Amino acid sequence: MIPISSIRLIIALAISPLAVAGSSAYAQSVASDVPAGIQYSKDLGRVDPSAEINISVHLKLTDKAAFDQAVDALYDPASSTFHQWMTNDDLKKYAPSEAQRSTVRQELVAHGLTILSTDEIGFFIRARGTVANVESAFNTEIHQFEHDGITYRANVRDIRLTGDAGNYVSSVAGIESHQMRPQAVRAVNPRTGESLPSVAIDKVAAGTGFPAGSTNDCLSAPQTYTLDGTNNVDAVYTGTVYMLDDSLICSYLPNQLQTALGMNEVYAKGYDGTGQTIALVEGYGYPTLEKDANAFATMAGLPAFTASNFTVVYPEGKPNPQLGISSGWNIEMALDIDSAHTIAPGANILEVITNGQDNEDFQASILYIAENDLANSVSNSYEEDLDLFAGADEQTSWDDTIEVATAKGISVNFSSGDSGDNGVGTPLGAPGVPSDAPHATCIGGTAILNDVKNPGFTITTSWGDVFSNVEASPGTVYDPPDLVGFYAGGGGGESVFWKKPSWQSSLPGKGRQCPDVSALADPYTGVPIVITVNKTQEVQYGWGGTSLACPIFSAFWAIATQKEGKPLGQAARAIAALPYGGVQDVLPTTDSTPHNVKGSITDSTGTTKYSAAKLFKGALEGNKGFTSAVWQPVAGTPTDVAVIGFGIDTSLTVSHGWDNATGWGTPYGLTFINAVTKK
Repeated sequence: MIPISSIRLIIALAISPLAVAGSSAYAQSVASDVPAGIQYSKDLGRVDPSAEINISVHLKLTDKAAFDQAVDALYDPASSTFHQWMTNDDLKKYAPSEAQRSTVRQELVAHGLTILSTDEIGFFIRARGTVANVESAFNTEIHQFEHDGITYRANVRDIRLTGDAGNYVSSVAGIESHQMRPQAVRAVNPRTGESLPSVAIDKVAAGTGFPAGSTNDCLSAPQTYTLDGTNNVDAVYTGTVYMLDDSLICSYLPNQLQTALGMNEVYAKGYDGTGQTIALVEGYGYPTLEKDANAFATMAGLPAFTASNFTVVYPEGKPNPQLGISSGWNIEMALDIDSAHTIAPGANILEVITNGQDNEDFQASILYIAENDLANSVSNSYEEDLDLFAGADEQTSWDDTIEVATAKGISVNFSSGDSGDNGVGTPLGAPGVPSDAPHATCIGGTAILNDVKNPGFTITTSWGDVFSNVEASPGTVYDPPDLVGFYAGGGGGESVFWKKPSWQSSLPGKGRQCPDVSALADPYTGVPIVITVNKTQEVQYGWGGTSLACPIFSAFWAIATQKEGKPLGQAARAIAALPYGGVQDVLPTTDSTPHNVKGSITDSTGTTKYSAAKLFKGALEGNKGFTSAVWQPVAGTPTDVAVIGFGIDTSLTVSHGWDNATGWGTPYGLTFINAVTKK
């Protein structure tokens, strides 16, 4: 269960000075690079000075404004350089001089740091040393902090490299350091909190596909449940039923997901990602990835992974793969590769594996992809911090890295997060880092439900799951219903650091808005993965999160690039420029539908009626349209009736056109592929 953090008051206090500051609260005009988040975190004291860390020093370009303008021109159809993507040689024209780079390297070495690498284009220098070395070099002090159960390190004084070298530094990654958190979420039973069951593959006959245990007909026709309470409380609930067959978990098998997303017509036209590479940026790796991915491909009837379509690279050297298992990256990697391969079965998959879990490690992987032109679509299913709390160096170093890829025609796509508005209670400051970077494409989440009223059709809502328990056990009726609250949902909102880019000029607010686009993420309408757990290979149903949405979208982008015949560049800009209908708009359903759950409770004071909205009162936060269903009781166990609400994503809401829950909408088949290509 992902809790709504109890930080709303301090967030309100944090936003107040920003509101007073007006436009100075946005876009790199922050006076200090001390992270704002340390004011609202517990200071655990100084980091061990002997601990070794990696840093990436981002150098000032010769003319950053000219570089930004040149990158923007690449995306302007009226420009003579439209889609004339930069090469490494083009980028080098904006790099600082060798003398300046040498000055920075010498200063770092003088303080005891070892130079790990200097990138080919001359924008970055990676170095390693002790915390004491880094503190000395950058005139700061580094502490460990804890917020909301998560620890991170950050500088408590502004950082500046000593001597003349400081004049040549734009930002530094790795001093403020957050561990990347995979954005994968699994469906759990709302009454028990336990994950839904898995199926061992060794019990499945070869050639029979996925083992029985799932359905994509998640909703069934309305039923009435009469709850007789021994506590002198009786209740009646009527509505659509979720997972009527208690032996099945709601999950889309690969062929069902392809159909739901309109891919069959795309494949019929010959577009499946052939000739394209999807890069998946991951942490640590895990030993049975290829074996598990091939088991998934076999059951799905997809092409096998071989040396011709599957590559693993380690830009920082091979890590201990057990770290991937202990930190959850094995789940993330299985979800990413299975999902990307499902949507673009003809594309090559490139796994780019870090040797650490810090922001600096992942930036190095993205730069490695960009410098070596390894992929045109890059999937990043992780998040590190809340926009409101992130420091200037952290935010700037991310966008500096991503802009290099953007200049080369590469779309770097990020999950928007799985915690809705992150407990902020307002969309301002709620986006996650790095998905809110102006040169990133921010991928939100949706749910895909079968339409009970119109069999064969689906309903797409925003992703946001809320539960309300109405019966604890036979004879115990909740009076009033027990609102469990928000479980998980797609991230979104308005940045308080980044100004709204020109291609978002039609959107509300002053800051960069997230998400740009969305795809399936709701684990309660999720997908299966194949993964080895304790030496047993198994199918796990009910996986989702924006970790699912990001590789799905990245696969769409690879197919669109195949059709175009050349790189399409940053997806966010292309989508923002589409006429209405280029993506499938996600609109709110209505709580007045007869299929939504309603009920009544009779006790000693009389009968109280409960509409769908009243069942979730306290969790709607402005959401007026959603879909709800009774969670089907499991046969042979206590009744334990609950109600699930889909499309209730904290304070993020859906509307016509762009919205902060789903962006411009969700890609669908040839409609999307044709819209973003010229052919």
